[in-house]
Amino acid sequence: MTIKEQYLSAYDDQLRTDAETPSASNVMIEGPLRLVTFAGGRGFVTYQDLADADAPAISALVTKALQYFEADPVVNRVEWKSRGHDKAPGLHEALLARGFVAENPESIMIGPLAALAADAALPSGVTLRKITSDADVRAMSAMADEAFGESVDTRAADALLSRLGRKDGMELWVAEAEGRMVSAGRLEPVPGTDFVGIWGGATLEPYRRRGIYRALTTARARSALAMGKKFVHSDSTEYSRPILERSGLVKVSTTTPYNWKR
Repeated sequence: MTIKEQYLSAYDDQLRTDAETPSASNVMIEGPLRLVTFAGGRGFVTYQDLADADAPAISALVTKALQYFEADPVVNRVEWKSRGHDKAPGLHEALLARGFVAENPESIMIGPLAALAADAALPSGVTLRKITSDADVRAMSAMADEAFGESVDTRAADALLSRLGRKDGMELWVAEAEGRMVSAGRLEPVPGTDFVGIWGGATLEPYRRRGIYRALTTARARSALAMGKKFVHSDSTEYSRPILERSGLVKVSTTTPYNWKR
């Protein structure tokens, strides 16, 4: 197998399991699906594969999944995480028919941590740090919402604080400049594997293309190496994909989130 094929095989075998949802409050198995509930009223659908289901069977799975979450009054939004390399006839149509909205595709990136940990110049006036306090986590979450052009959602901060309280290994890192947070991201060690995930990358528009996100990624990679991890995976937007590619990561597939709101 090529390196890309090896990485994709490791992704499917090691990362599309319970390792994908370490912060879940509940997981329900429905056929090949894992129906996951997170704190803050968020539902999530994932799977290793769809067991060669045809279009009618996939349509039935979508119906069952949505009925499961609709029956829980706490759940107000659901994400169905699809992957571009899966065999999934009719999935797109079935999701749209039941009120899901397709978001922009992201690149699934995998590669060696050591490449990300190489020296990256920290722009003048920028500082990096790991955060844990309530005030810092809420400020980071609000900044990320601003960076993505969304309204501030305090439930995201609540969920992150809950995870920090469980001490599951997650780390939150921020970059600061001119007296405020301007970039942020999470580090997610995957238990029982050589992998760590780099997630939640967000940088305010005026501070992009300055090397800030690259420096923040280096800091997280070095922290992961200190944990004994060897590989990194990330779902990357078109802002962060080129940065990761220049650091030796490989695009192995794509992932498209489909979102439903009550």
